Amino acid sequence: MRLHDLKPAPGSNKRRKIVGRGVGSGHGKTSTRGHKGQRARSGGKKGLGLFEGGQQPIYRRLPKRGFTNIHREAFTPINIKKLALLADIKVFTPEVYAQLGLAGKNDKIKILGTGDISRAVTVSAHSFSATARQKIEAAGGKAVGI
Repeated sequence: MRLHDLKPAPGSNKRRKIVGRGVGSGHGKTSTRGHKGQRARSGGKKGLGLFEGGQQPIYRRLPKRGFTNIHREAFTPINIKKLALLADIKVFTPEVYAQLGLAGKNDKIKILGTGDISRAVTVSAHSFSATARQKIEAAGGKAVGI
């Protein structure tokens, strides 16, 4: 097989509609936009959900519920069972989590208490659940807040 033998799967490639190139093309004159009206004009596109022909738009018909707390702090959760699997590491810091791919470089980290840890480790994080802190300290380790 050579490069010139490669062909796309049947039906996967569709030619782009070419408009405004004369009446012989079948898409000339009004360029498939019809005559007059909002949609025939340049800039006549309306945003999604706004053009419902005079009927009440769906976003106004549906009930509004709840709110978004703009002061919410987002944490990346890490369970202590993940830390227990990494036997060669004694000190966990945000840089270590980022290198291991457990969290992003600038993420705030919260350690959660799912799983068990049996060795003494020093864990640094922005927040700890009560069970996580208890399990880390019961194993002889330290839970250090940042």
